[in-house]
Amino acid sequence: MKIKLLLMTLALAVNGITTSRAQEILPFPPTPSASTAGLSMQDSTYKKRETPQRLPKDAPNILIILMDDSGPALPTTYGGEVHTPTLDRVHNSGITYNRFHSTAMCSPTRASLLTGRNHTRIGNGQIAEFANDWDGFSGIIPKSSATVAEVLKSYGYKTGAWGKWHNTPAEMTTSAGPFEFWPTGYGFEYFYGFLAGEASQYEPNLVRNTTIVHPPKTPEQGYHLTEDIANDAIAWLRDQQAFNPDKPFLMYWAPGAVHGPHHIMKEWADKYKGKFDDGWDNYRERAFTRQMKLGWVPEGTKLTERPDTLAAWDSIPEEERDFQRRLMEVFAGFAEHADHHAGRVIDEIEKQGKLDNTLIFYIWGDNGSSAEGQNGTISELLAQNGIPTTISQHIKAMNELGGLDVLGSPKADNMYHAGWAWAGSTPYRGTKLQGSYFGGTRQPMAVSWPNKIKHDETMHPQFHHVNDIVPTIYDVVNIDLPQVVNGVTQIPLDGISMAYSFADAAAKGQKQTQFFDIMGSRGIYHDGWFAGVAGPRIPWVPGRPDIANWDPQKDTWELYNIDQDWSQANDLAQEMPDKVDYMKTLFIAESAKNKNLPIGGGLWSIVLHPEDGPATPYTEWTFSGPIVRMPEFAAPKIGKFNNNVTIQVTVPDDANGVLYALGSFSGGLACYVKDGVLSYEYNLFEIDRTHIKAKEKLPTGEVKIEVETRLLDKSPGSPAQVTLKVNGKEVATGKVPITAPVAFTANDCLDFGSDFGSPVSLDYFDAAPFKFNGTLGTSTIKYVE
Repeated sequence: MKIKLLLMTLALAVNGITTSRAQEILPFPPTPSASTAGLSMQDSTYKKRETPQRLPKDAPNILIILMDDSGPALPTTYGGEVHTPTLDRVHNSGITYNRFHSTAMCSPTRASLLTGRNHTRIGNGQIAEFANDWDGFSGIIPKSSATVAEVLKSYGYKTGAWGKWHNTPAEMTTSAGPFEFWPTGYGFEYFYGFLAGEASQYEPNLVRNTTIVHPPKTPEQGYHLTEDIANDAIAWLRDQQAFNPDKPFLMYWAPGAVHGPHHIMKEWADKYKGKFDDGWDNYRERAFTRQMKLGWVPEGTKLTERPDTLAAWDSIPEEERDFQRRLMEVFAGFAEHADHHAGRVIDEIEKQGKLDNTLIFYIWGDNGSSAEGQNGTISELLAQNGIPTTISQHIKAMNELGGLDVLGSPKADNMYHAGWAWAGSTPYRGTKLQGSYFGGTRQPMAVSWPNKIKHDETMHPQFHHVNDIVPTIYDVVNIDLPQVVNGVTQIPLDGISMAYSFADAAAKGQKQTQFFDIMGSRGIYHDGWFAGVAGPRIPWVPGRPDIANWDPQKDTWELYNIDQDWSQANDLAQEMPDKVDYMKTLFIAESAKNKNLPIGGGLWSIVLHPEDGPATPYTEWTFSGPIVRMPEFAAPKIGKFNNNVTIQVTVPDDANGVLYALGSFSGGLACYVKDGVLSYEYNLFEIDRTHIKAKEKLPTGEVKIEVETRLLDKSPGSPAQVTLKVNGKEVATGKVPITAPVAFTANDCLDFGSDFGSPVSLDYFDAAPFKFNGTLGTSTIKYVE
């Protein structure tokens, strides 16, 4: 080991890294024995080795709370109408930053937050499900950018993460790994949560460390994911108190709330009944008035206008308003519920007497409020699939399932109207997915550390970014960025420490430049100025943009003096063309440095070339017996490609159960047997269900079942003809009018022999997972031309 360390030290010196930094090679080498061994024990001297103390004795515990898809005008803490007592608590015991920023999207923000680097520089310019082969959009955090968990673990911290991860390539999320890109491969000794970008809060596909696990309860028994990850985090804290009481901890607690689907129990949604009856335009006015009164935004801030492409509340037909109101009530209850359970984690830290020396970063959102629900929906992935619908279709489907109370329940993957997202972004323009506007990027952050930070009600206005959290942690823990981690030379950090401003709200901001870009919606901050361009997509407008003919060099840029124009209300571009040119040049320079080229590269596999998106390399699969929990993005695409599914089964007299199912109740397909009859359902996001059933019961004994799917044209969402065969004979056929061109779900799975998670079909919803009571032999799936 000593020779290896010497060789690594020499290698560092050759690369221009001085030997004075050699101790910053992680992991640290084992402490050598302090004993002297002779030929016999009588000739030997025994002395117990002493492991060097690599951390200050008062090194703080660290808790990062990261909410999901939540805008700045939502929490009551800062002028909103969603009750957030835990955010109040952190703010009231510490400080708040009101010019803190994300990247405007999930995976990019999380990668930047955990590493201290810019999102595209570390391959995360797009979410994991739509990654591609451009360096800045690969979806893989390189090992040259060690996470804060990897570094702190080597220094002696205990590390754990809970909830949403979303930084593992989608095709690598099966139970077979590879696990080096899972949380435990990035320094977290413990993980419990989900790897995808979203999950059902009632029936999630969960991971504990590297094992796929089922939720501990059913929805009927009261299960909810946010409560589950709080319970688990509390149990972990108690284990640390029992087994490692002298070691500090790093906790990363990131619930799926309030990302869609908006799932919450009725009693939480009912807390907000009637509170939003006057619509999003009025909400925005009320929130802005309170923000000004609280000093959350400075005097002189202007309330930006509603975009022409976004509906006014007054334009919503009366017969649709109850639906739109309830969607917001459900969202608000979901958000309050998440804040409540964050508080339970803090309560446990306090009970253990550790709260005074715990540094808490409570970040209200990995991006701004999400407008991806577009016009309001009972099944959110309709929009991502580009399938046009009317609100009357949603209301009809909802009423068939039980009316307004279905919203928030396991029978809907609802998401609110983009107007509510815009209201949640008050006073700013824009929403999630817009790197050009602060409605997409500006997130409230409260910071508490009772031992070192005194409460200050004054807002801290220094311009900062999620990439500044890791440098801040290294600064307060008094460690340097290691030069080598696990044998890999590290690239420098992009962020800077914020600790200079902890005690001084009036401190001059030290961050000079920060670029933003999400799928061509882009901008650059530099020394009090911001220039940006909205890009080719508007998140709340249905349909797919014409990316093939988009030329980013012809985009019209906007310019704002944000030290004087807090909300980007006064575009100075026409008055100051030279300044615009300077900022555009600076943006290109930052893009080149940070692998953010080509501009709009994140759109490649989501719009231009879906065939280049994350997928397994296979075109044929063989399964022996039942299989469970094969994530949809790693599974055969049997809902959108021509394919044959063949299943060898032994059919009993009273045959019942699922043969295979892909997706969930909010969208999916299933082949199953009910009362002996072979059936197939294509569930188009609850809006339309195609049922294909045989007329006679299956024969008993050894049976070969075939399901043939053929698309009828080459367009996205093409109709498909589905044919069922038994022992080579056609028994039923039918036409699916529209197929899902992208995916049914982000977190549900393919199962053979059952339908775990959220059941696809109403035919067996109450009997789920509806295990097949016969015997499944060999099953094959094959793509065909």
